Amino acid sequence: MAHQVSPLAPAAFPELPPIAGVRLAAAETGIRYKNRPDVLMALLDPGTTVAGCFTMSKSRSAPVDWCAANLGGGSARAVIINAGNANAFTGKAGVATVTAVAKAAAHQLKCKAGEIFQASTGVIGEPLNPDFITGALGQLAAEADPDRWSAAAHAIMTTDTFPKACTVKAKLGGKTVTINGIAKGSGMIAPDMATMLVFIFTDAALPAKILQKLLTRAVNPSFNCITVDGDTSTSDTVLMFATGAAGGALTGLRSADDARLKGFSKALDTLCMDLAHQVARDGEGAEKFIEIAITGAENDKAAHRIAMSVANSPLVKTAIAGEDANWGRVVMAIGKAGEKAIRDKLKIKIGGITVAKNGMRDPSYKESDIMPHMKGRHIVIETDVGVGKGKSRVWTCDLTHRYIDINGSYRS
Repeated sequence: MAHQVSPLAPAAFPELPPIAGVRLAAAETGIRYKNRPDVLMALLDPGTTVAGCFTMSKSRSAPVDWCAANLGGGSARAVIINAGNANAFTGKAGVATVTAVAKAAAHQLKCKAGEIFQASTGVIGEPLNPDFITGALGQLAAEADPDRWSAAAHAIMTTDTFPKACTVKAKLGGKTVTINGIAKGSGMIAPDMATMLVFIFTDAALPAKILQKLLTRAVNPSFNCITVDGDTSTSDTVLMFATGAAGGALTGLRSADDARLKGFSKALDTLCMDLAHQVARDGEGAEKFIEIAITGAENDKAAHRIAMSVANSPLVKTAIAGEDANWGRVVMAIGKAGEKAIRDKLKIKIGGITVAKNGMRDPSYKESDIMPHMKGRHIVIETDVGVGKGKSRVWTCDLTHRYIDINGSYRS
């Protein structure tokens, strides 16, 4: 099913440079979709390190289990992703599929099966025949090229209306290193690895344990701070690969807090935040990008829970879709969050305009003043709950009838 491109989409796909040690290829296999690529393989040079973060779902997919089990090895030679079938809730058949794909790819690349990472996205509960993927491995290896980022980003899409990518550069060990990332995600998006897949590649030389700490830090304020519909997927995966091809390995590197990593860490944070925002902007049926900032909470965790209560409220999201400045729904969502909030100290701003303070409507507030902001594409809600110093910022989108249209016909 084709979907109208989100009005919040970037103007164009970014120009991603090649990453030394990474080659990409996509193939049409017909797993679910017709006349479009649906399997991506990224080939990685020997010596590539890997890090990952995965869904907290208790019904996670076979590929997620496979990646989590092999992450400790610290090395990777390929990542294989398919769209159209999540290979989740598929029992022993799902395990057999990821095992068969890993063994076939490992045989082709002359590496260990545990160095083959995998991800799947699409319909839950339908067995995935490994032949679709293993039968395409020869073609994928033969066609792999360093400059196929657009094809890669398109191949992993499901209900996405646009491919998502970002590139940044940083200084590390006296060398300029590049970080490229691609992502997919549009619905079933919620924190704890908001159905989202993200693959990040760099030519930096970093050991797996340090890479893991840097990635986890970058994921928490970005991918774990977006929501579309409050539903955490079985398949959410973020994988990062460092080929080391740029050189400049840091001697005596023992901690992710090493000052020499500051520039790289900041660049990685920027890339993750950019991709996370693109996912929220492509929320199924989205017309508006919503930013929610909570201050004055008991602590940062409490602030995050309050922010997510607002972000996941269907009443808040539909009011914004209708360009209705119904700030009473924000009050409701704060109150139901289960965290401390002092009603008579509550202060709410929308688009920088104070609409409520001291537990009641601001006497100077005029709804006509806020309507130009409500008609825009980027809606900002700021609230101080009057308790402490905790703060959080999250991003979501509005809830329109197209969300129902997309999900009501997802399998048809």
